[in-house]
Amino acid sequence: MKLVIGGSTGYVSTELIRQGLPNPAITSIVALGRREVQAPAESGAFAAKLRSVVVDDFENYSDSVKKELEDADACIWTIAVTPMNLQTLPFEETVKISRDYATVAIRTLDSLHTKQGAPLRFLYMSGHFAPRSIDEVPEQLKTHGMIKYGLVRGEAETLILGYGEQSNGAVQACVVKPGLIDSPSRPKREIPGLPHIELTDIAAALLSQVVHGFEKDTLSNDDMVRIGQKALAEQKA
Repeated sequence: MKLVIGGSTGYVSTELIRQGLPNPAITSIVALGRREVQAPAESGAFAAKLRSVVVDDFENYSDSVKKELEDADACIWTIAVTPMNLQTLPFEETVKISRDYATVAIRTLDSLHTKQGAPLRFLYMSGHFAPRSIDEVPEQLKTHGMIKYGLVRGEAETLILGYGEQSNGAVQACVVKPGLIDSPSRPKREIPGLPHIELTDIAAALLSQVVHGFEKDTLSNDDMVRIGQKALAEQKA
């Protein structure tokens, strides 16, 4: 499997690369980012599977970047503006990064996918509270003035899933909605209403889903805990 990871240096994508390189089902990883990324030191010979691709414009891929993306089997898209960074960017930029980059990516990968009988799997990482309509906006977003942000993430979910549904089987799309992602290297946070998931668990879950197929089109935090822990236990066994 040729796997594209949208976002090469982020918190989750770094763990995806660490777990993905030794996975025997994954033959190559194309990591897209604003800057180059190196394989983890412990990767050994598996480091040769990693191809770091620097992207200057996520709305208009260059021919050289498109060449790297040809015939990818799957993509895990992690690029978005996180709530803690909302105040650092104009809202229009947040919309572009959190919604438009993903929709351009799924269209581009689909256009470059020529393998017959093997659909492209595209997984979009959203957020636990992201609503797909104004009627679904939770109190937590209202309280913190994040309604518009939440709706943008929910709109991205709808667009990604809709693309898959309209592709006549050429693209399988999935949305994951994690809560707070914990790891030993970060202080544990508590936000009312947000569940927790370990970084190792979510990475294992995402990799398992793109390799083996999507369990359903939307995975909750609890789904990912279950899938990720099962995948890690199987690896140990």
